[in-house]
Amino acid sequence: MAHPAFLSLPETNRMWINDLLMAAFFFLVGTEIKRELIKGELASLKRSLLPILAAVGGMVVPAVIFSVFNSQTPFYHGWGIPMATDIAFSLGVLSLLGKRVPIQLKIFLAALAIIDDLGAVLTIAIFYSAKIKIYFLFGAAAAVGLVQLFNYLKVSKVGYYLVPAAILWYCLFNSGIHATIAGVLMAFTMPLFQLSKLEKGLFFPVNFIIMPLFALANTAIELPSAIGPVYTSTISLGVILGLVFGKPVGIFLFSVLASKSGIASLPSNTNFKELWGIGMIGGIGFTMSIFTSTLSYQVSHLQMIAKVSIITASVFAGLFGYLYLARLYGRKKGVGQLKAAFEQDLGDYQERAAVA
Repeated sequence: MAHPAFLSLPETNRMWINDLLMAAFFFLVGTEIKRELIKGELASLKRSLLPILAAVGGMVVPAVIFSVFNSQTPFYHGWGIPMATDIAFSLGVLSLLGKRVPIQLKIFLAALAIIDDLGAVLTIAIFYSAKIKIYFLFGAAAAVGLVQLFNYLKVSKVGYYLVPAAILWYCLFNSGIHATIAGVLMAFTMPLFQLSKLEKGLFFPVNFIIMPLFALANTAIELPSAIGPVYTSTISLGVILGLVFGKPVGIFLFSVLASKSGIASLPSNTNFKELWGIGMIGGIGFTMSIFTSTLSYQVSHLQMIAKVSIITASVFAGLFGYLYLARLYGRKKGVGQLKAAFEQDLGDYQERAAVA
């Protein structure tokens, strides 16, 4: 895609989707987290600490599992691959359960996934990015400062905030840090009343245009003629076990320790059984995991193994988590009943979309 020589912009359609359009999704999720931090479920210090500590556990345990299989191999650089939970797909799977899931649990998963992705970004910046451009980070900081100035001056027109938002995105895109973080930063720095205006306008395009485009753009992977050897690699073992097993164990274990010790508290109207189900869904790693795999390995064959493993693990994690929570909330598993329940969930989702 051609653009002026003095601009450094995404060069492919997939990059435009992943780096620019997905920033809108991160912004939308960030607005909900900010609202909960200010006057909702996460306003309590103990409840806001739980997703942070759970995210740490969900990053540490998978990284350790991957290292167990690969520390003595040339593939050890991939330890960061199973660390991230994909916000979009994990929330998508949880939404299939409809109103049976307490809103507090959805907020917990969203907060955990955002913190998780921020942790993945820091991991990439520290361990995988050799060319972080500091001057672009200063530009990003200046853009955030401009938003804060608008807040101080009580600027009410949403359009004025689009200028620093564009500057912030451009600077992060060229800094070496994943540009979608611009969406989270804007959500956390803009005033809450402005976020409500943008949130209503973004709901439909993000959920029904951007997310399908993102899925289509990122699932095209060229498979080898013989798929068997892919799953016997220590890379695949580390990634799949890290996501499917390590994620729920890390999220659940750190959550239990934090709540039992009194450091943090569970979301209201939830219990440890539900938290285990959230941990299972937390094993859906996609965007940041695939991104990290491209940084970990320069050989296309190794990237392919990592990506196939990520997709495989994500499918199993999403399926196991969905079926576990469905049973926990009293759903039967007959094929006809599953279809009816799915249609009910879809109706619930459409109802919420219409209200938004």
